[in-house]
Amino acid sequence: MSIKRINEVAESIGIKEEDYYPYGWYICKVNWKVIDKLMARPMAKLILVTATNPTPKGEGKTTTTIGLGDSLTKLGKKTIICLREPSLGPVFGIKGGAVGGGKAKVFPESDINLHFTGDIHAISSAHNLLSAIIDNHIYQGNDLGIDPLQIYWKRCVDMNDRQLRSIVSGLGGKSNGIPREDGFEITAASEVMAILSLSKDISDLKERLGSIIIGVNKEGKPVFSKNLKVEGAMSVLLKDAISPNLVQTLEGTPAFIHGGPFGNIAHGCNSIIATKLASLLADYVVTEAGFGVDLGGEKFFDIKCRGGNFHPATVVLVTSIRSLKFHGGVNQKELEIENIEALDKGLPNLLHHIEVLKDVFKVPVVVAINKFPADTEGEITFLTEKLKGIGVRFAISNVYELGSDGGLELAREVLNSISSDKNLFEYLYNLDAPYEEKIERIARMVYGADGVNFTDEAKIDLDRLYRWGIKNLPVCIAKTQYSLTDNPKLLGRPRGFHINIQRLKASLGAGFIVAYAGSILTMPGLPKHPSAVKMDIDREGKITGIG
Repeated sequence: MSIKRINEVAESIGIKEEDYYPYGWYICKVNWKVIDKLMARPMAKLILVTATNPTPKGEGKTTTTIGLGDSLTKLGKKTIICLREPSLGPVFGIKGGAVGGGKAKVFPESDINLHFTGDIHAISSAHNLLSAIIDNHIYQGNDLGIDPLQIYWKRCVDMNDRQLRSIVSGLGGKSNGIPREDGFEITAASEVMAILSLSKDISDLKERLGSIIIGVNKEGKPVFSKNLKVEGAMSVLLKDAISPNLVQTLEGTPAFIHGGPFGNIAHGCNSIIATKLASLLADYVVTEAGFGVDLGGEKFFDIKCRGGNFHPATVVLVTSIRSLKFHGGVNQKELEIENIEALDKGLPNLLHHIEVLKDVFKVPVVVAINKFPADTEGEITFLTEKLKGIGVRFAISNVYELGSDGGLELAREVLNSISSDKNLFEYLYNLDAPYEEKIERIARMVYGADGVNFTDEAKIDLDRLYRWGIKNLPVCIAKTQYSLTDNPKLLGRPRGFHINIQRLKASLGAGFIVAYAGSILTMPGLPKHPSAVKMDIDREGKITGIG
């Protein structure tokens, strides 16, 4: 490890002492206003890391992102990494920690995985302040005429807890409020999280918070949070959270970790402020999007790139031998057994993601084959020969085991892609197109579907959006990450399917429309064997079991 004090990390990328405030020796927040001082600088080359549809354990996208950043640094390139903040839900649930793995990690990992700088708690507080104000307004006379049966705004907590999905609040008599159906969602699914991640400055943040639609009144018209005059107080709670957090990798590469919207429910990218700041301080910025190209990748292009005016220089597509065998029909317990036949059957999933990147979004692609210990030479040779056959750039990545040394081949391919490959990046749809058309284009051109089915409830939601004059926004589709379809059991590269849109919601503060495909929960539950039961701490304060 080459760990430095955070003041050294900040100064190494040109951040002055007056522009950051430390949280201990190894973490600091960089004032978001620094962007204004740097706007005359050229923007860095932006490298997106996305992936094929993962197995339930993930395929090392974050590890690859960190390792690639370290490898570019080793090659003498001024590089900054941009990641999302871990949610306590996955940390204590099925996936465990979210700081990379092996020798490709960000530091200090336990602090980042747990409470970090308190950003997610601040988001929970701002979200729940609005919840409390809504119910208090109704209790105190309901001057706005809010319909208690049509309140969209739930409460939130940063933990997987299925028990809280649907509740009844306000019980216990008149002095305890007005009884009504209520519920919780996980903080990473909160619109406030999406707002923080897409805001450009504190004024933009406050305006977006005021634009949240909390429900409808008894005349069927939308009620906004600004009608409750609470956006100012919510902004106060988020005044520090809006500034990005600076840490480093185990090899000393600077990393901004800021914002944490879920990739299957929200848009799944770190904050615009962090990416913009990194792009003004470095020559290369490596960032990631949630899950596969179909979810995080598409949303990165159509939501984040629009909002931040970003242009990706190239895209790294992470895959693994085991994920392709999983898509080829192999049970999770048998993924470590050589099976070239299954690898071949799962290959169409990878090829589809490549086609979407190259032919739909028209960006250069480098496939990163994330190496796992059980991968055999026969499997690796089979996959690399297939990629050579279709003329796609690729590299074996072994940053987990070797750190930056294991990613030098990938880093060189990325640099060659940026300098040599044609880049005609374009968005998937025009913002002035109807929502049905936008959803249809995503379904057909990104998922490979034959079309879209809208439920009666979804048609009512569409009609309401148009009646309310909510137009010209991008679409954020919430669906399973495990399949190109809305059915998590349909693996590989399915054909002859339709995407089923159950309902739609206007996240006006975030600036997009959410379309729910299939059965999607905004409050996950814990698995049978949560990661939490493996964690412990000794009397010296050493934490074990995270990651």
